[in-house]
Order: sequence, then structure tokens, then C-alpha cells
Amino acid sequence: MQVILLERILKLGQMGDVVTVKDGFARNYLLPQGKALRANKANLARFEAERVQIEAKNLERQKEAEAIHEKLNGTQYVMVRSAGETGQLYGSVSTRDIAESMEEQGFKVARNQILLQNPIKVIGMHEIDIQLHSEVFSKIMINVARSEDEAERQAAGEDLTAREGGFERETYPEDADIDLEEIFENPDEAELAADEAEESAAEAEVAEEEAEEKPAS
Repeated sequence: MQVILLERILKLGQMGDVVTVKDGFARNYLLPQGKALRANKANLARFEAERVQIEAKNLERQKEAEAIHEKLNGTQYVMVRSAGETGQLYGSVSTRDIAESMEEQGFKVARNQILLQNPIKVIGMHEIDIQLHSEVFSKIMINVARSEDEAERQAAGEDLTAREGGFERETYPEDADIDLEEIFENPDEAELAADEAEESAAEAEVAEEEAEEKPAS
């Protein structure tokens, strides 16, 4: 379907442009939201005749959006969800969930104003863009956690997905402060020393196992 845009639409065009869009997108979003008119001679003439009023109305909506932006931008919303040890959600967080959470805090937006490419499927802090107007975008933070306590820890900067795989690298006190590259000026020597250290450790482990298996005399 061809439509006349009544405001700038991201990735479509500027006000007054005649563009071709999918019928469903036009019928379900552009036309009912007053963002476009069907492209025909009558509407083209109407647009030209009312351009000044349309531009004034658009500017008014932009100012209203900017006022909302001042309050909305930077706000955070906690979503408590069930998830596995690695942080993978058993379900997901959708635009519907985000819209409902925002409305609970006094911000009513349509789902299509929430620029979420795919549902959120892992815990963590997720920054999402909200399109309040064709020229006004706000950023909000969605804090997805398994509990309120985890949400607070994530908000403080802790990454709760860092333990993926169920273990962390162990650091041994005897080599914790040793940097082989500082000891050896030649990187090749440092790498060789590291390989030899690993081999020695493996040999020592084998010898220890053999000693345990050897019967006492």
C-alpha cells in the first residue's frame, strides 16, 4: 500500500513522502495512529492544503514527547524471572511485559514504541530504546533477575552470568603474583617457561598418584 507520511518515520521517510509499505503495517499502525494517509489524489491535495497545520501539530507532539523524555529517560524496571544457573531464562521478557511494567510506574507507551528486536532471554541489565516521537528517543534499563536481591546486585554492577559453566579459574597462592613475561625479556622464553611449568606440574601429579597406588613396604 502507498501512503503519505504525516511525520518522519524511522527507516521509511520524512513528512510528506509517499512510500510503499505492507498493508498490515499501514492498517494496524500508520493509519490508525494518524502517522500517514492513503496515497491518492484527494489525500495528496488535502496534505498540501493542511501542511502548515500538520507541521504545527507534529511540533506540538514533539514538545510533549520531550517533556515525557525528561522524566522517562534513564528509568529502570526490574523483571523477576525464573532462570537457570547460567542466567538463561526459562521464558522471556517481551515488549508486552515492558509496557506493563512501565505503565505501573506511570508511563503509558504502545508496544511498538519499545524498540526491542527480540525478546530478552537472559538475566542482566538490558538497555532499551523507547520511541516517544519520530524525533525523540528515550533509553530505559530493564533489570532482569531471579530475585529482588539479584536485581540490586546487578544494578550495583555485578555480573551474575559470569559463572557460566559452573566453575571459575582457580588461582594458586604460590604462583598468583608471578608474571613470566616480566621475568623473561624474550616472549618466546616466557612461553617456553610456562610450558615447562605445566609439564612439571603434570609430572608431579602423576608421580603423586603412583606413590599413592604403590603398596607400603
